[in-house]
Amino acid sequence: MVLPIGDAPNPKGFPFVNYLIIAANVAVFLLFTVPLEGTRASANDPRLAEYVQEMSRALAGRVPASAFDNVSLWDLAVFNWGFRPAHPSIADLFSSMFMHAGFMHLFGNMLFLWIYGDNVEHSLGRFRYLLVYLACGVSAVLFHWAFAPRSPMPMVGASGAISGALGFYFLAFPRNKVRLLWLMPPLMSQVVEVSSRMVLGFYLVMENFLPFMASRGEGGVAHGAHIGGFLAGLAFAWWHQRRELETPSEFRETGAAAEAIPVSRFGAALAEGRFAEVAREYFSLPEAEARRALAPGEALELADWLRKSEHAKASLAVLRRSLKEDPYSPEAARLELMAGLVLLEDLRLPTEAFQHLRTVLDRQPDAFTAARARRALEEIDQMQKFGHVGHLRTPRPW
Repeated sequence: MVLPIGDAPNPKGFPFVNYLIIAANVAVFLLFTVPLEGTRASANDPRLAEYVQEMSRALAGRVPASAFDNVSLWDLAVFNWGFRPAHPSIADLFSSMFMHAGFMHLFGNMLFLWIYGDNVEHSLGRFRYLLVYLACGVSAVLFHWAFAPRSPMPMVGASGAISGALGFYFLAFPRNKVRLLWLMPPLMSQVVEVSSRMVLGFYLVMENFLPFMASRGEGGVAHGAHIGGFLAGLAFAWWHQRRELETPSEFRETGAAAEAIPVSRFGAALAEGRFAEVAREYFSLPEAEARRALAPGEALELADWLRKSEHAKASLAVLRRSLKEDPYSPEAARLELMAGLVLLEDLRLPTEAFQHLRTVLDRQPDAFTAARARRALEEIDQMQKFGHVGHLRTPRPW
């Protein structure tokens, strides 16, 4: 058995919303699932007849009639508050996200949320993370509904919403590592670090897409919900990255300078020290045109001035636009380095900085650039909650 037990980098901090979501799921399990599971439904309960009728029809030939002899109050709660595609309800759409079929279902979901959700919350911010989490959960349910619209089977679990966090993580943190515990009891257990994209890609394709295609959207596991949530998370990550390329708020209303500097003169104006004017003109251009307005070296100059002038987000936008236009230019390593330093030192986003700083070392940088990137990576290493970031290690038996 292979079990994820952590990720890196994972900087110190308190992901309030992520822990609140975990607490809400655990509370529902302890306060409702546990007591109701142990209580048999009364034969006089009007919900019981509807439950037996619907489930008998849905599971005809797959379970014996005796399976309905010991229906619990939790079975009826799932039937009433889980999402049933044949009887859709907005209230059920949200309540189903906080209900689980048993302890292992809850444990697996909360483990994944604990590992991946905190970095996503740190990137998005608390309120936006909560909205994205719920929106991914809704998207997951709707995706499942689209492929099984007549199913009377109730769907419960936070898996769809959590898959959204995984999809966001997949796109936003490609250089991260996931720690996997490889269990082969009773012989040995080993811990290895694997690329986050390899782990999450396996989750999407092998654990969900292929089973979904084989079962055609039917079966005991809502693979379609997992896929729908993951795709929604990818979409939100793309949207978030797009926002970081947009004109920063402090430059949106300034307009062009009185004497406009033509794009062809940006380099000369920078050489004359007219950084503020170039910045105003640059951010007044459409984004696609702005990406081509500065050579990589000029983008470095402008970004450096913006950073020193306490316009960190504007500096990052210039750097990322230039990297998007030409990610393999001779200046790419220096652009990646400055982007990483802006994120680490100015915006306090070490996990996002890690993505750029690791990329620096892949760009065959000069000695100074490489040394500065390594020092920054060491700083991130010291920020970790649970040990060092490290590299892929040779597995060792415990």
